Amino acid sequence: MKLTVEQEEKISQYVFDQGLKIPSLSDDVIDHLCCVIESELGKEKSFDELLQNAIADIAPNGLADLENKTIFLLNSKRILLMKKLMYLIGFIGSVTLTTGITFKLLSYPGANVLFIIGFLTLLLVFMPLYAIDRYKVAISKTISERLKVILGLTAAIITGLSGLFKLMHLQGTQILLLAGAFIFAVGYLPFFFFTMYKKSIA
Repeated sequence: MKLTVEQEEKISQYVFDQGLKIPSLSDDVIDHLCCVIESELGKEKSFDELLQNAIADIAPNGLADLENKTIFLLNSKRILLMKKLMYLIGFIGSVTLTTGITFKLLSYPGANVLFIIGFLTLLLVFMPLYAIDRYKVAISKTISERLKVILGLTAAIITGLSGLFKLMHLQGTQILLLAGAFIFAVGYLPFFFFTMYKKSIA
């Protein structure tokens, strides 16, 4: 049974309301939904029921999740390369930091330089890359998930810099430490426990 113009417009409007950013994906989803509903229309179920069933079948977690998976598949090689680079940087930073600490304990020359390089590599390169990766995962979720990533990264960087300033006897240590602690306690923790609470009752 063929869909009416009104029904086709309703399907198109539903897909449009989901905010998909890939036009070709939107067109494919609309075509798929129309074909599935047409094949079942006229039987026991109503149009609205068929639409909901078709949507649940093609995208159980929503069309936004379907789009994210499509983007991942289209960019999987680049994403995997970035992940490898991110973890390589994390490994290099960790080894450098550990070497610096070891040299410091053994009173070897170059300990401070290695420590600072490793620390800054982890703090200013690896952690932002990791946070961006986590943010991409959370981008289709609630705003609390995204804010948790942003505020957690900000608090970690500021607190880490305060520790580095303390070791190097630079001014501003207390301000950085207080700012980092404030963002962590007032910004990050509420979102962290809020998301934990939502998951516990879901």
